[in-house]
Amino acid sequence: MKDVRFAKFVVMVNGAVPLAMLGFDAYRHQLGANPIAYALHTTGMLALVFLMLTLCVTPARKLSGANVLSHFRRTLGLYAFFYATAHLGIYFVFDRQARFGAVISDLALRPFIRVGMCTFLLMIPLAVTSTNGMIKRLGGLQWKKLHRLVYLVAIGAVVHYYEQVKADVRLPLIFAGVLAVLLGFRVLSESRGAMKRAALARAARLARESSPVSNS
Repeated sequence: MKDVRFAKFVVMVNGAVPLAMLGFDAYRHQLGANPIAYALHTTGMLALVFLMLTLCVTPARKLSGANVLSHFRRTLGLYAFFYATAHLGIYFVFDRQARFGAVISDLALRPFIRVGMCTFLLMIPLAVTSTNGMIKRLGGLQWKKLHRLVYLVAIGAVVHYYEQVKADVRLPLIFAGVLAVLLGFRVLSESRGAMKRAALARAARLARESSPVSNS
């Protein structure tokens, strides 16, 4: 248990390193010719990367048998939300000078802003219900159903990135490919699980029908 806590601590510390580096570069005025655009790109990319890492936990756990990996899913997911919040905050405060009118205009004229905003709103209930107390309050089944929103969040994040890029779409397409593999793994895993449960149910039914008690 101590090893798990230490590993989670290492993940938490390393997840904060990019933000520390970004802040240090900003303090030294080393964010390039367009520091706001650089900060927006960096925080958005980090949010997307942590989303992908969050979705990687389940396949990695199932393929490797290392159930300990499930302990890191919450931390990775919260970092995705944290960097998405920083991304939105930089956009609102620095890029649009905290002017709601400018944001509303962007929402009306720029589709990728609408996609990004909707994606962020979907992340809020996931972050709010990430605690053990909320899991107990909602119940495991309802909590799992709610947290399937992460699939829509990941799709929305990739679409937001793809629509934002004006010329070179290779990197967004790479993220789309990774996401397709991760979602495809889940679909395959769920279908195999459903087939296994159906087979067990049939076997149980046949066992009941062939038992001496049922035949008497």
